[in-house]
Amino acid sequence: MALKTSEVDFIFLSSALEKKIDYHFQNPLLLREALTHSSIALDQGKNPFDNERLEFLGDAVLQLIITAHLFELFPDFKEGRLTKIRTRLVSRTALKAYAADLQLGKYLIMGRGEEASGGRERSSILGNSFEALIGAIYLDGGINASRCFILKHAKEHLNHVVTEPEEINPKGRLQELLQSLSSEIPSYELLEERGAAHLKQFRCRVFWNGKTLGIGEGNSKKKAEVAAAIEALKDLLKENNCKN
Repeated sequence: MALKTSEVDFIFLSSALEKKIDYHFQNPLLLREALTHSSIALDQGKNPFDNERLEFLGDAVLQLIITAHLFELFPDFKEGRLTKIRTRLVSRTALKAYAADLQLGKYLIMGRGEEASGGRERSSILGNSFEALIGAIYLDGGINASRCFILKHAKEHLNHVVTEPEEINPKGRLQELLQSLSSEIPSYELLEERGAAHLKQFRCRVFWNGKTLGIGEGNSKKKAEVAAAIEALKDLLKENNCKN
């Protein structure tokens, strides 16, 4: 019996994704389940599965692998510092970045309505699908296959948080906080540059959703942006504390 066009497309796309992640599924149905968004049921009336259960499993596997890796990598770090690093590596922002690196959105199976509304680029869908993919690899290949996949795709982000920890990376912290509220990322603008060449001073602002969140100064553009992010964080955290 000839395969339907959609089936041929899925076989082609899934094969391409396996090459990209350097992992071949023994049970291809697990990969299909990991890539299937619940919205497909709206088109088909019913569907044998979606990726929500695998997302639940993948979240736990991701937490375990990252925790164990950080525990071994930083034997002198206290619990609090390890927790901060782990939080950044498993945050919604990080998950979306991992998924974007794989261009995971183009492999997803979803309903026409969800796709038309930008579902293939939506942060929550991408992050959840990445976790579901981890869950599928864990069931198909075990903990070692999961570890290889996770550490390979988190390597760049891990290197970043190690060389630029949260306490000196307010721009990253600000972006994580804001993206938990909206998909829009903060932008930075140079407002002023003054002084002699060897005594330059820069003034920058950070704005988001049409609002200026903070203004900062420094002897480099980067330092001015960091100062602006610190000011924005102070106001955001103060506002959050007042609500609690």
